[in-house]
Amino acid sequence: MKHQKTNAAPRRAKRRRWPRVVGGFLGLLILGTGIIMIDIWSALGTRPEGARLERIQQSEQFVDGRFVNRLAPQEPEFWAVLKRWLFEDNPLREPSEPLPVAQRVAQEFANPASEPRITWFGHSSVLVELDGQRILIDPMWGDYASPGRLFGVKRFFAPPIPLDDLPEIDAVVLSHDHYDHLDEPTIKALRERVPFFVVPLGLGAHLEYWGVPPERIVELDWWERVDVGGVELVCTPARHFSGRMFIDRDATLWAGWALIGQSRRVFFSGDSGLFPGFEEIGARLGPFDVTMMETGAYNADWPDVHMGPEQAVEAHRMVRGRLMMPIHWGTFNLAFHGWTEPVERLLVAAERAGVQVAIPRPGESITPASPPGVERWWPAQSWQTAEQAPVVSTGLVPVVAD
Repeated sequence: MKHQKTNAAPRRAKRRRWPRVVGGFLGLLILGTGIIMIDIWSALGTRPEGARLERIQQSEQFVDGRFVNRLAPQEPEFWAVLKRWLFEDNPLREPSEPLPVAQRVAQEFANPASEPRITWFGHSSVLVELDGQRILIDPMWGDYASPGRLFGVKRFFAPPIPLDDLPEIDAVVLSHDHYDHLDEPTIKALRERVPFFVVPLGLGAHLEYWGVPPERIVELDWWERVDVGGVELVCTPARHFSGRMFIDRDATLWAGWALIGQSRRVFFSGDSGLFPGFEEIGARLGPFDVTMMETGAYNADWPDVHMGPEQAVEAHRMVRGRLMMPIHWGTFNLAFHGWTEPVERLLVAAERAGVQVAIPRPGESITPASPPGVERWWPAQSWQTAEQAPVVSTGLVPVVAD
């Protein structure tokens, strides 16, 4: 009996230790989660409410508590995409060498351009100078397209110009609230120096939450417009979605933008799948001297929310564009294709369609009236053609613009 009592005590002690080990693990997990949430909480933004929500509820685009597309997109299989994202390795998705960024300084923008001028800062961030107005679209100066460093992807290169060196900005225009387009630190850095933030319905909630004075926020529905110094900004339809966390899917609107000057017109697609709305945009607001078309981050698993190069060329023709400049490529690793593939496929599609393109380096400016020739500033590496990896939006009746 004494021998049995001697062995039983350690077993009971061992059993008593398990709750402490499990409790300690859960405590660390809760603490870690809390630290992460504190770090990212502000970046998540907030949902529209009050008078802002009441206005949203009057929109034709708002149905059963959420914004909807005119042509419903086909949803990808989430777990299949996640599995690919976690385990599929493609070294060509990111540059292996530094990119030839055109570094800019404040003095280069001291005087407004006499002709329309567009400067690409990477991804979808562009500065449009039109009729003496400087309009900054989708400014994204953050290092990560995510709410924090532990999530998302790091940009390929530092912004070509510091935010503090930007010229006086007359308006910031936003297309939607995804992290690679709406960046909290960038907005906070600009909130005191920009007189107008022109955004689709609902995005004002995020901006106001981050300290942008409400009197500086202009929220528009599709086809609504506002005048900024003689330049009309028209909110145009797109085929996409919105949300900064799992519980706010489609709580805010997504859009493209037409910038209409006295004699020149510019179109910015925002993020979009191909849909007939591009033809309506061209008929109502075109032709456009230059279009900035979303070209990268495409895949056959999500063809209805990102066009891909070939359909971007088609959308350019549908809106009646003259010169086409690709955006939404070459800055973040957001899809499974090689990072140079969008521009390679674009060149092939544009040549077949007889479309003139301009492909500036990050930081470089173009003038639509006298665009530069295409200079291959990106490296030569293997890529999949449209025939090898087609991306075709669903629900479409085949349409080719004249």
